[in-house]
Amino acid sequence: MANKQKLSWFLKAMLFLGLAFLYIPLIVLVVYSFNDSKLVTIWGGFSTKWYAKLLNNDQILEAAWLSLRIAVVSSLAATVLGTLAGYALARIKRFRGSTLFAGMISAPMVMPDVITGLSMLLLIIQVQMFLQGSGELLQRLYFDRGFFTIFLGHTTLCMAYITVVIRSRLVELDQSLEEAAMDLGARPLKIFFVITLPLIAPAIASGFLLGITLSLDDLVITSFLSGPGSSTLPQVIFSKIKLGLDPQMNVLATILIGIIGTLVIVINYWMMRQATKRDREAAEAYRQEKLAAEKAN
Repeated sequence: MANKQKLSWFLKAMLFLGLAFLYIPLIVLVVYSFNDSKLVTIWGGFSTKWYAKLLNNDQILEAAWLSLRIAVVSSLAATVLGTLAGYALARIKRFRGSTLFAGMISAPMVMPDVITGLSMLLLIIQVQMFLQGSGELLQRLYFDRGFFTIFLGHTTLCMAYITVVIRSRLVELDQSLEEAAMDLGARPLKIFFVITLPLIAPAIASGFLLGITLSLDDLVITSFLSGPGSSTLPQVIFSKIKLGLDPQMNVLATILIGIIGTLVIVINYWMMRQATKRDREAAEAYRQEKLAAEKAN
């Protein structure tokens, strides 16, 4: 009994230290976003003037809007592609080239971002050269480095992570409902949209949120694929930090923490509501089945 109590206190202490290590820097950052002093390491009194200055900073606002658009669009594309890839890997157990396919899907996760960004840059340059040397019809498809190229890079990066999330959910999913629907004559496409998709909806939402976070956080791949006039928020922050600490960066980080934290809470609440609803429906179905069996006897 004494050993269990010691272990319990040890685990609680480790949990407290881990959470403190993660969240104390964030708390300090939020507090200093209300600092009146221009020196970010010296407290000069409470003030919200840096929030007003940030809202009037067109460079940061334009970069934030660009990053948000890229994050949402690339996460949507990566979620669709990742769901399809995860479904194929989870439901089609073995097929010719399955190992190679799984490795190619997972490669962006383990490959350094520098390699990914450089390889995509070389590919885009080759495509641009091909389009420039082609006929008039193909020349209309020519594109410069900017929103579209960053979108391609972020979609490639996010798809790998989302595929792992969706595949893990599908592997542990009970297939009895799908098999019952198949026995009743339902087509595979209808089974996917009516049964499978609602069951993996929480995993899809988690993957989408993860994709947005990865896209907003990426700097290396974006640096390779961006062009003039298409600087994302991480690029602007990095360029400003190199010139010295700016109080507006604390304000920007505080706003991002608030937005992302709110999204996480809302999504988690929705996922818990959905899980509770499914458990309640399953319990009700079991009760109805039990009553029907008792009446039959």
